[in-house]
Amino acid sequence: MRFDLVDLKLFRDVVEAGTITRGAERSALALAAASTRLKAMEDMVGAPLLLRSRAGVSLTAAGATLLKHARLILGQSARLREELGVYAGGAAGHVRLLANTNASTEFLPEALSDFLASHPQVTVDLEERLSDEIVALIADGVGDIGIVAGTVDMGRLQTFPFRSDRFVVVTSTGHALADRGKVAFAEVLGFDFVGLDRASALQRFLAAKTIPLGQPLRLRVQLRSFDAVCRLVAAGVGIGVVPLTTAKRAALTLPIAIIDLDDDWAIRELTICVRDLDAAAPYARDLVQSLRAV
Repeated sequence: MRFDLVDLKLFRDVVEAGTITRGAERSALALAAASTRLKAMEDMVGAPLLLRSRAGVSLTAAGATLLKHARLILGQSARLREELGVYAGGAAGHVRLLANTNASTEFLPEALSDFLASHPQVTVDLEERLSDEIVALIADGVGDIGIVAGTVDMGRLQTFPFRSDRFVVVTSTGHALADRGKVAFAEVLGFDFVGLDRASALQRFLAAKTIPLGQPLRLRVQLRSFDAVCRLVAAGVGIGVVPLTTAKRAALTLPIAIIDLDDDWAIRELTICVRDLDAAAPYARDLVQSLRAV
């Protein structure tokens, strides 16, 4: 039974993307070629690897076994390229970094710029995810490094402190809430919101927090950045939930009020997590050390 690295990467990409179409795009393969490869893999195994439906794909027992080994083989292959690339003087380093919205937008741009400037041979693939998703993906070997809210269960992952921040409510200075020093999330659900797009990890997190409260967010508009949210909040379109660091920066130039959120989840102790730092690829270890030092 033989699978090449293209087969294994395709299979991993299809599972992680949730559909054959998106998985083929990630692997830079035509859909027909990807389907042919997957069928050949199943023929070689002698059992189905994927259950196909209109909603996408899911793993069979055989598929779960293949995925586990595919991730290990692909990880080892990447490390081999990286370590040999040092001798060749080539751009061989690649690190897959998974982070929640807060870390991705507020802290990583500056931290990564320092690392990339000092490591010109390294590329970083930054992907935004929910914190609990990141922990599971790092544990499964899907990513090299995760940055998550410290409130999630890290299991057996190695962890290191990264940053502290908190979420706050921002309103225009003329808003009914503007004079409040502190509010609970449940109190603001009756107002119009300016939020991030639905793919954002934070927006999915906030939507989940409304479920036990029985009142969804009244989203007027969804944008791609916290800074854009603050600009529309200042214009009176609605209120927003953003990191305090963003709010303070925006308040220097925009007429917005900052109100503390009186909910435990609003406090964000951001944590770096890895499976095993000693066993990680050299560039991943370097990035962890760089993030800890900033």
